[in-house]
Amino acid sequence: MPKLLDTTLLIDHSIDLPGAVAMLERLFAEADDLIVCDAVVAEALSSGTPEERRTIASLINAVEYVATDPEAAKWAGEARRLRGATGPRSLGDALIAGVAWSLGATVVTRNPDDFVRMGVPVLAYEAEAPA
Repeated sequence: MPKLLDTTLLIDHSIDLPGAVAMLERLFAEADDLIVCDAVVAEALSSGTPEERRTIASLINAVEYVATDPEAAKWAGEARRLRGATGPRSLGDALIAGVAWSLGATVVTRNPDDFVRMGVPVLAYEAEAPA
């Protein structure tokens, strides 16, 4: 099953949070496809220091990039509309969930609730590495 890396993972990795570093080491050791989508790329590169953005860009270049297809965007909009206040906090999260839904992917994130309520599979990590 493909793993869709959420913005949190890219940013947390760029600032060397142990849980994110450990999760990425684990994911790269497994045989699953690792992907990012346009919403993740735009969110992750929209802030941070030049060094953090270089680290994020290197990670983006190391995995597969997929664009949000029209069906995923329609699903995201409909799912967000139907869930109202219980839906995702941002349009970006809805689009990420839509891409995961369309590809049968699991979202790898520090914020699992953002995606669980959208009904997509989630692999959660903590900012700090487990003891």
